[in-house]
Amino acid sequence: MNIFRRLFKIGEAHANKAVDNLEDPITMTEQGIRDMKEDLNKSVEAMAQVKALAIRSKNDLNAYQEKAKDYEQKAVLILKKAQKGDISTDEADRLAKEALLKKEETQAKINQTQEETEKYEKNVEKLKSSIDTIKGNITKWENELKTLKARVKVSDATKNVNKQMAELDSAGTVSMLERMKEKVAQEEALAEAYGEMADQGKSIDQELDEAASSTDAQIEDELERLKKQLNS
Repeated sequence: MNIFRRLFKIGEAHANKAVDNLEDPITMTEQGIRDMKEDLNKSVEAMAQVKALAIRSKNDLNAYQEKAKDYEQKAVLILKKAQKGDISTDEADRLAKEALLKKEETQAKINQTQEETEKYEKNVEKLKSSIDTIKGNITKWENELKTLKARVKVSDATKNVNKQMAELDSAGTVSMLERMKEKVAQEEALAEAYGEMADQGKSIDQELDEAASSTDAQIEDELERLKKQLNS
């Protein structure tokens, strides 16, 4: 998350400007995810350390509680022995008081250790919440990265097509094609003009010969000649 702190702690307006100036959003997003994963690893390590302290503190608490109970039981046993006459009353009272004093000292340690254990456990819960948040952010941004990569591909493809279309128009290709079409039309008209001029350049004899020549008429004449030869 360090990259996002760098981007957004300087203020929203500056952050937006910083984002606009990013040359490669894919690379920057990947770096941001790597930063979040580093933060996740640090948080997991910190939670493990605090959890170890909490476990040790809880073990100490249990030991102190057992010790306090043991001092009380010893005081009771000493007083019972005094009742049976196994030990003098004064000695029993003295030893019982010592045992109860030890119990009180242990109880103070119990209270302190109890507070420390609760504090450690609260810290563990906070760190766990932070870890869950970081994990959620990583999952979110990994999904966002997939979407972003797809959008970049579409954007690049669209940009390239539009660029080609823009360059096509700016290079005058369309106008060139229009000029070529006009040129072809001119050539066709010129060819037709030459054809008409060629027709107009024929002599009177050529026109008469063309008008008089007929393949069908020659065939009819040839047929009549053959018939006359057969009749004669």
